[in-house]
Amino acid sequence: MARKLSTPFNSKTFLTAVGSGKKILTFRRKQKIFSQGDGADAVFFLSAGKVKLTVLSPKGKEAVIAILGRDEFFGEACLAGQNVRMATATCMEDSEIFRIGKSAMIRVLHDDPPFSELFMSHLLSRNIRIEEDLVDQLFNSSEKRLARLLLLLAHFGKEGKTEHIIPKISQETLAEMVGTTRSRISFFMNKFRKLGLIDYNGGLQVRSSLLNIVLHD
Repeated sequence: MARKLSTPFNSKTFLTAVGSGKKILTFRRKQKIFSQGDGADAVFFLSAGKVKLTVLSPKGKEAVIAILGRDEFFGEACLAGQNVRMATATCMEDSEIFRIGKSAMIRVLHDDPPFSELFMSHLLSRNIRIEEDLVDQLFNSSEKRLARLLLLLAHFGKEGKTEHIIPKISQETLAEMVGTTRSRISFFMNKFRKLGLIDYNGGLQVRSSLLNIVLHD
C-alpha cells in the first residue's frame, strides 16, 4: 500500500498499512510506556500528548534527554539492533500512542518507499537536534541553553507562531535538561518574565523576542 510522495503522512492511514503488527494505546499522565532496561521490540508514534525520555545513571542520578510532542517517533533504535531500552519513556500528559512491532515496522519500511523517506527524514532531523544539543551544552551559557530549550518546547518557528508550553514544565525538569540548578532556572525565568520574553497566562507563553537571548554574544 504505497502513497504518492505528495501525500501528507497520516498516522491512521499508516497504521492501516501496518496491519496486524500495530496497537493503539492510551496512557495517563505520569504513566510509563517503557523503562530503561526493558526489551526493545517495537517503535512508537506519539499521536497526541507529550512524552519525556529519561536516563538513570548507575549512581541513581536521573537526567531528562528529550521531550517529545505530537507526530514524533521514539524507540526506533530497536531497528538498528538495540535489544534493551537505553532510556525510560514517561507520559507528561494523557497521550495516545501507536505501538508498531519491530517486524511490522521493517516490513512497512520495505514495502512503502514514501513512508520510508519520511521516516529517514525523521531520523536525520533527530540526529541534527542531538548535535545541536551537544554544541549547546559545550559552548553556551546556562541562560542561553534555557532560552533555546524554551523556544524548542514552544515550537518556535513552526507555522510562524508561538505556542503555550503544555503541560507546564517544572523547574526541576528544566534544570535537568539545561544542566544547571533549579535556583539558576528560577533566576533566569524571573529575568525573562521581567523583560517580557515569557509570560504566565494560563500556561507558559514564550515570545519570539526570547530569541535575542540565544543570538546575543
